[in-house]
Amino acid sequence: MPSWNADQYLKFGDERTRPCRDLAAAIALPQVHRLIDLGCGPGNSTTVLAERWPDVQITGLDNATSMIDVARSAQPHHRWIVNGIAEWAASEREQFDLVFSNAALQWVQDHESLYPRLFERVFPGGALAVQVPAGFNALPHRLMRELAPPDIRVRQWHSNEPAFYYRVLVARAARVDIWQTEYQHVMQNADAIVEWYKGTGLRPFLEAMAADQRENFLREYTDRIRDAYRPQPDGKVLFPFLRLFLVAYKPQHHG
Repeated sequence: MPSWNADQYLKFGDERTRPCRDLAAAIALPQVHRLIDLGCGPGNSTTVLAERWPDVQITGLDNATSMIDVARSAQPHHRWIVNGIAEWAASEREQFDLVFSNAALQWVQDHESLYPRLFERVFPGGALAVQVPAGFNALPHRLMRELAPPDIRVRQWHSNEPAFYYRVLVARAARVDIWQTEYQHVMQNADAIVEWYKGTGLRPFLEAMAADQRENFLREYTDRIRDAYRPQPDGKVLFPFLRLFLVAYKPQHHG
């Protein structure tokens, strides 16, 4: 797993938080008493959830101590756990009205078994709500793989097609809502797109490289991004970003 830098990640806090707001707004639960925010990062998603359900008891979980430190400092009244999502899903039996994850599960392996395990952590009548990036073959990601030195092998993020997630959850759920949204982020320039990915998708590549490799890679990657994302009349660039959303609702009672 790459290490995470909260400052780099939050350079685009508004853009990264917007899908979280959209997911939270789509959750049709009459009441939420307890929720867990999986992969909470520096707490920007947790803030959204606290605004959506002001009286809720919140637990935030992330495997990066640096992220949890930022979240705990800003929101000390919540409960914070340093742990991996897969480890938590496999070992814990605690249940919540809402198991929520914004842009984190793409870094976790074996979605076929992971999502049902997460759904087991939902109280009857509650929901599992997830948002993950869906543009693995978008140009910026293709360029990362194409330009990386041949000896570099990294564990990249991944997500599946909507039908995959519907299939693994529908037998257990009362209802599964699933959709995709392609955001058109307005960026100051093409270099801002590179900065965006330095906080996420580029990190495992950059951390696997020697200093000279990293410098050459970033120079060529930035040139290719500039070629691909041409300025609009105001000098800014449009940055399309596809995301997948799902909300799976648990039946009120088993049986």
